[in-house]
Amino acid sequence: MKQNTKYLLFLIIIVGILFVSKTAHFRIDLTADGRYTLSETSKDIIAKATGPVIVDVFLEENVPDAFLKLQIETRQLLEEYASANSNIKYAFVNPVPEGAVVEQVAEDFNNRGMRPEQVQLRNNGKVSQEFIFPWAIASYKGRTVPIPLLKKTLGASPDELVSRSVQNLEYAFSDAFYKLLNPKSKRIAVLKGNGEMQDKYIADFFKTLRESYFIAPFPIDSISAKPDTIMAALNKFDLIVAAKPTKAFTDLEKYALDQYTMQGGKSLYLLDQVAMETDSLYRNNGMALATARSLNLDDFFFKYGIRINPVLVEDLYAAPLVLATGEGNDSQYSQLPWFFYPLVTPEENHPINTNIDNPVFFKYANQIDLLDTSVEKTVLLQSSVLSKLDGVPLPISLESITTEPSPENYSAGSQNLAVLLEGEFTSAFKNRILPIEKSQIPFRESAIRKTAMIVVADGDLIKNDLDQYGRPLELGFDKFTFKEYGNKEFLLNAVNYLLDDSGLINIRSKNIVLPALDIQKTTNDRYTWQALTIGLPLAMLLFFGVIYTYLRKRRYNS
Repeated sequence: MKQNTKYLLFLIIIVGILFVSKTAHFRIDLTADGRYTLSETSKDIIAKATGPVIVDVFLEENVPDAFLKLQIETRQLLEEYASANSNIKYAFVNPVPEGAVVEQVAEDFNNRGMRPEQVQLRNNGKVSQEFIFPWAIASYKGRTVPIPLLKKTLGASPDELVSRSVQNLEYAFSDAFYKLLNPKSKRIAVLKGNGEMQDKYIADFFKTLRESYFIAPFPIDSISAKPDTIMAALNKFDLIVAAKPTKAFTDLEKYALDQYTMQGGKSLYLLDQVAMETDSLYRNNGMALATARSLNLDDFFFKYGIRINPVLVEDLYAAPLVLATGEGNDSQYSQLPWFFYPLVTPEENHPINTNIDNPVFFKYANQIDLLDTSVEKTVLLQSSVLSKLDGVPLPISLESITTEPSPENYSAGSQNLAVLLEGEFTSAFKNRILPIEKSQIPFRESAIRKTAMIVVADGDLIKNDLDQYGRPLELGFDKFTFKEYGNKEFLLNAVNYLLDDSGLINIRSKNIVLPALDIQKTTNDRYTWQALTIGLPLAMLLFFGVIYTYLRKRRYNS
């Protein structure tokens, strides 16, 4: 009887354990970097999912070995999302069905805005090219959002690509879930009327922003006709973007922008204080004259705490310019560094700069001075220490590209190219005669709350190239050198920081380190490791088998 009671008690305990594990399970992240612990921001985002959120991942089972880590980390991260909210459903899908042509599938993905990657893989000294599709698609109530899983980096090995991509996974998924689960509410005004960049040259950036924000052009030059109406309309926007204006702002326009800031509005200014274009060199037999450009904004920014100087920054760490020599079939193309194209690797001193893997590409950038004001200033982008400042007017010749630079001439040190201003701003029109006589909108001498502004001393930072048919290419892609730069990522981070109220930008600062194999070492020592991992266990098994047989025979023969 007692034995039956023990069995019954044991059975009750087992059933109880199973019931508790089913209803009250928990997970423990034992990794040092907490890579499997979702941030509170991510949990808050997916908590809004009241119906199924379907995630299809196109990293199928047979991914190349170099990208197997990305597949595993993606699966484990999605398990965390599904554990936090059971409405998150995911599946790994083979993007190339049986019998399909890989090239055709790759073209279909590309047409849908999900460009596949052709990667070079090395295996036992052999090199091969393979397509991978590092994308996922999240769907919710009829809406879909593509999710890039791979962060591309110039010159990076597959292991480095995977490590960077894993670092960005939570941000990529949470950003997509945020777009699906939150209706658009923030509004961005793109200033027009002062010779700003044409829409086709800023199309890619704002096409991406349109997924999360309302975008509208804003004719600031019409303020002279209806000042109060225009100022009231401007104050309804959460962010204004000035994309390379080339005509001077009137005092009334400047007043409207100033009072917008005093109302707590956020701003992103991309400005050129020097007029210079590479196309001018091509049109004028390799010669052009760089001249100062007056935008009538000097006192405006001076009051806020910065000064954009009408000088050109040259940097020995520069992007190349493609030059053609010869004619017809004998034409040859060469890439030579053009020191007026500074390449800036962002320091991770701010969430805006976190995990930007490719350098940011500047063209004919100007220098920014920081002034002593109460507004807090953070330098986001700087040229390298091997920089030089050129005053204008400055004759520029393409012939100089073939001249070996003298390092002693490039000793001006790092120059500020992009600055974040935050805090309580004071009006640029304080203690001045206002350019408006009567207004229903009261003048404010200081901002009603803390606000922020980012100033970039290069209008071309936001400019995308066009393909041969005049269609916009992705921002940051150089069609002449086929290189990708970090311009789009930097600007998206900047807008995300200025407008973000979900804490998404902080996810980017999460630091994840994946141990990677040394490919060269593993190739050279391949036979040694094979002997240790395969041969040694077999030898030990054989040794103990012989000893066991010997002892057994000795025992039973005696």
